[in-house]
Amino acid sequence: MNSDELCWTPARELARLIRVKDVSPVEVVDAALDRIARVNSKINAYCTVTADQARAAARRAEEAVIRGEPRGPLHGVPYSLKDLTPTAGIRTTMGSVIFEHNVPQEDAILVERLRGAGAILLGKTNTPEFGCKPFTDNRLFGATANPWSLERSAGGSSGGAAAAVATGLGPLAEGSDLAGSIRQPASWCGVVGFKPSQGRIARYPNQTAWNAMSSNGPIARTVADVALMFAVMTGPDPRDPLALPHTGEDWARIADAASIRGLRVAWTPDLGGAAAVDPGVAAICRKAARVFPDLGCSLEDASPEIGNIRDPFLALNASLRLASIGKYLDQWREQMDPILVRRLELGRSLTIQDVARAEVERSAYHHRLRRFFERYDLVVLPTAAIPASPLESPMPAEIAGRQIRDHLDMMVPTYAFNLSPYPAISVPCGRTESGLPIGLQIVGGWRQDALVLRAAAGFETAAPWADRRPALT
Repeated sequence: MNSDELCWTPARELARLIRVKDVSPVEVVDAALDRIARVNSKINAYCTVTADQARAAARRAEEAVIRGEPRGPLHGVPYSLKDLTPTAGIRTTMGSVIFEHNVPQEDAILVERLRGAGAILLGKTNTPEFGCKPFTDNRLFGATANPWSLERSAGGSSGGAAAAVATGLGPLAEGSDLAGSIRQPASWCGVVGFKPSQGRIARYPNQTAWNAMSSNGPIARTVADVALMFAVMTGPDPRDPLALPHTGEDWARIADAASIRGLRVAWTPDLGGAAAVDPGVAAICRKAARVFPDLGCSLEDASPEIGNIRDPFLALNASLRLASIGKYLDQWREQMDPILVRRLELGRSLTIQDVARAEVERSAYHHRLRRFFERYDLVVLPTAAIPASPLESPMPAEIAGRQIRDHLDMMVPTYAFNLSPYPAISVPCGRTESGLPIGLQIVGGWRQDALVLRAAAGFETAAPWADRRPALT
């Protein structure tokens, strides 16, 4: 297998090839680093490449294989981390000039777990400042381009992660998702992005440990690779008070030969009118949803009752932002992203009553979703309201004839499942006439992560996509 083919080999297959000594971790990591050196300048997915550390880790991994030592499920497999995720001894900037020279003293829990499984870090991927918007650009590193059209955005805030995977710059990437930041860039870049239930992946260090809207999760080119990475990342830890206990699933194999026959699936193009969605996107996703009856599921037009979720989400998001980074606003305002500044100023204007009311509204919304999922096992809908937008002007003025006030108006299809944290995955399901990827979002009931992964695997089997590679033109 030549170097370029190694870069496009799924993580699960790479792990097997390394296990049986058909390829070495050194070959795999060298191939990935070589491709990053050749390709990254075109898309700007990586903001920090840890080449020396990766090569040293690959040599140690190869020696372990030669000696026949016990090895983890990702032994020798390369991956990337979003530049919001703390890494001991490796610069982590949060996409902000405030943290331009920040080098954390400890790893995030998920970093410990990936290293313990034998995975090898290639570097950190680009993100907007503190992950504040669905377009990846910042004043430190610039913008991340979409691999399928370099004049378009990769999305955000895990835009660097999704673009890296889509371009063969590592088979696995980690992202985080507060309003759709894994799923939306996965949709725009034509890869798989999974936002698990809150607590499946323990979060630490974390200033807002009781924040139950944001989750870390895996991004890959196949559902099986997403499941494999998730299996390594998941599990409880006393440093995270919301971490869920093990529930007995074999996550690494959860997608194998997955049958979803008999499931009740709801299709909605726009969450009952709550979301503005481009008609072309909705048509592509509607056609894709017709795969589910072929898999033995029932399919009906239905939507959960969404109601006004913008106000409570904004209030809770702004208050969390203010609590974690509000202390920097006065000194750094002129060097911060204007979107972030507006969010922090909103946080300052909120009263205790505003935040308490948001929690009450959030609770009511959870029960509306809960009742919907008593009637349906899954709901499927477009992941992103529009295809990838232009780099130079990523914010649309309108969608489907409706005025868009800010990026939250275009993120309703995703943050609808952050306000109450239901598991959701984006899978590629088609392309526009100009070749831009479109993602289908599959959402399951409360903590039904296994069901979501099985449904995504079933869809992938019926409508495979992983063999498609961007030409980078």
